[in-house]
Amino acid sequence: MVSGVLANVVSNLASNLLSELAASVLGPTSIALAAGGIVGFVVYEVRRRRADREVDPEPTDVLTTPAAGAPNLPYTAEFTGRDEHVEAVLELLSREHAVAVLGRRAVGTSACAVQAANLCRDDFPDGQYYLDLRRHGRSRSAQQVLTALARILGTAPPTSGRPDALVAAADAVRGQLDGRRILLVLDNVDRPDQVRPLLPPTARTCRLLLAGGPALMGLKGVVAHWIAEPGTSEAVELFATAGGAAPAARVRRADPRTDPAVRDIVDLCGRQPRTVRALGYRTAQHGWRHADVLDALRRAVQTPPHQRLTVSPAARLITERDTAYRSLSREARRLYRVMSLIPAPVDRPTIAALAGRHPERVTALLDQLAAAAFVVGAPGDRYEIRPLLADSARLHLRDADPVRARVAAQARLTRHLARRAERHAANLAVLGSPPDREWSLPLDDDPYGWFDLHQELLLAVVRVPSGAAETLPRRVRRWWFRLAVALCGWLAYAERLDEWEQVCRTVLATPTADDRPEIAGWAHNELGVLRRRRHDPHGAAAALTLAVNERGRGGTAQARMNLGLALLDLGQLDDAVEHLEMSRRHRSGADRAGHALTDLGLGAAQLARGELDSAHHHLVRAANTFRSVGDARGYAAALTNLVLVHAGLGEHLDAAQAWRAALREYESVNDPTSRATALLNAGATLLTSSPGQARVAYDLLAESRRLREETQPTAGLARNLLYLGDACAALGEHADARRHWADAATVAEEVADGQALAAADARLGPAS
Repeated sequence: MVSGVLANVVSNLASNLLSELAASVLGPTSIALAAGGIVGFVVYEVRRRRADREVDPEPTDVLTTPAAGAPNLPYTAEFTGRDEHVEAVLELLSREHAVAVLGRRAVGTSACAVQAANLCRDDFPDGQYYLDLRRHGRSRSAQQVLTALARILGTAPPTSGRPDALVAAADAVRGQLDGRRILLVLDNVDRPDQVRPLLPPTARTCRLLLAGGPALMGLKGVVAHWIAEPGTSEAVELFATAGGAAPAARVRRADPRTDPAVRDIVDLCGRQPRTVRALGYRTAQHGWRHADVLDALRRAVQTPPHQRLTVSPAARLITERDTAYRSLSREARRLYRVMSLIPAPVDRPTIAALAGRHPERVTALLDQLAAAAFVVGAPGDRYEIRPLLADSARLHLRDADPVRARVAAQARLTRHLARRAERHAANLAVLGSPPDREWSLPLDDDPYGWFDLHQELLLAVVRVPSGAAETLPRRVRRWWFRLAVALCGWLAYAERLDEWEQVCRTVLATPTADDRPEIAGWAHNELGVLRRRRHDPHGAAAALTLAVNERGRGGTAQARMNLGLALLDLGQLDDAVEHLEMSRRHRSGADRAGHALTDLGLGAAQLARGELDSAHHHLVRAANTFRSVGDARGYAAALTNLVLVHAGLGEHLDAAQAWRAALREYESVNDPTSRATALLNAGATLLTSSPGQARVAYDLLAESRRLREETQPTAGLARNLLYLGDACAALGEHADARRHWADAATVAEEVADGQALAAADARLGPAS
């Protein structure tokens, strides 16, 4: 009574103070306006809440409450599909005492279990009882489960949560069920400890049917039946059935069962029954065109994450109805969302870098996502979002994370990949060539194996979708370019020319290539080298000329060297030597490998000009540098050219030593094209210096021809056939010699090699 009196006094005092303040400050008109605004707001809020109560958004619940006085087993509402699963559960219930219908959350385990239980009601005349182990979104404890069962069955509830009290309550439940034909359905079992006191169940006529998640797999005494998401046709039927229950819209719509767009819509939903039903109902209620819904969902999924896009009502509905996603912890939900930025399987360190979390914490979160069937494992201790859920994860990312957060995650991912790729690309020269076996070293030590394992991810990150390269955020662009450079190094090393070209053209499409000429110069330099490998010297010279004009001082040295080699291929020897000399002047003194490459090019150019002493000087210097830096391929190439120099100088012993050393190097270098050249030079040198070894020369030339036909059927083949004919002539096999010379003439004419054609005609001339 005292508290009531005090409350009245306080309220009256406050009311008097407010009235005095209003009268002295606001005035009558202001008071009327304020009161009107308050009343209007109250009316608006009441109407809004009433509308929310009166309009049922969509019928997503599949279980309906039974009639009063009946057993508490509910019925399924508009159950569609899953017939084979229901039959399998019925068959298991006929012979097993405890059966569990398992699947990831919101996949339809409850509906499947309840449907099976209703179909076998007659087999359990003593009762069918149902208990939901998830109340108000929270899982019940074992004590709460036994207390609820005791209330249903009329047994004594557990006195506490101690193990002995739980066992006693469970024994009382078994005693009540034993000897009776009763079906007990426990729905939404999230953890094994919720039902473990009830296992094993009574061994007579009672049956225990569980519905829950993957955590129940392997539960002792329970036979599990796993169900996945419904098939596309079943999901379309769910969509259509839910739409049929919606109020008729004014706009006439196509039948969902025959509209191809609906099949794509349900796949974009991940074929999750609750989401499919909700979207089907809302689409029919508002008269949305299926094509418009599909277009809105596709735009939300396919628009690059760094670009802004308003989320459509259909996309927001999917994210709101994803109960499996909302059952995850906050950190697990965030990790699931950012993993949608990764278009391929990825290892744990990369996921940790993407999420900005400690690797140990990421491991625990991945375990949670894997247990809930959101992610799956891949070879190499990698993970990826289940393909069926990838689009749904991107919808969650766009809905929950602002652009700046998505860009920050992209930047972390790209920076991490770029650093690892640069480290492994720098070690590629140690291998000398792509290994023949899958991985010659552990992945952390084998750069080729690392690139091979992660190639899908790296290519997907670098080859951004069409139109997205032009809008890459600045904080992503820098690391993205460094990743592209490292990746091109591996693609060139692995002879994957088409993908190499695609990456270079993607770089040219970015705004950075327009803003920074040195980046465009790098891309043109790569394209020039690529065209040289494809034996297109004219295209190579054109691209490399652009590279020389666009690159800075450091990059110009490399571009000029490559341009000099392209001009050498075209026979423009003076221009080739000029660019190679300028390349050497522009190179840093610390760039020993670059100087060796330039010396190799100068040696080859001067050899072609007949300046044998200068060629010998540059080639010896190149060979020594390549050997000191451990570049077996460059060392072998320098020795291959030295063979011709020594032969031209009449130093036949030195020539023989050079080609034998070159062939020894090529045994450890998987470069069939260069090895074919070394064999050709060796065979030609033997023919001119030691005619008595024509048979050895023929064998070397025949092996060179075989390698060329396997790799580059026309490059250098004419010269190869010429010397094969010479070897046959030295062996007295004149018919075979003429055949090889005729073939050499044909090939030379095809490739427009006038010098080789003239040599072949000269050899064929005396007998014509």
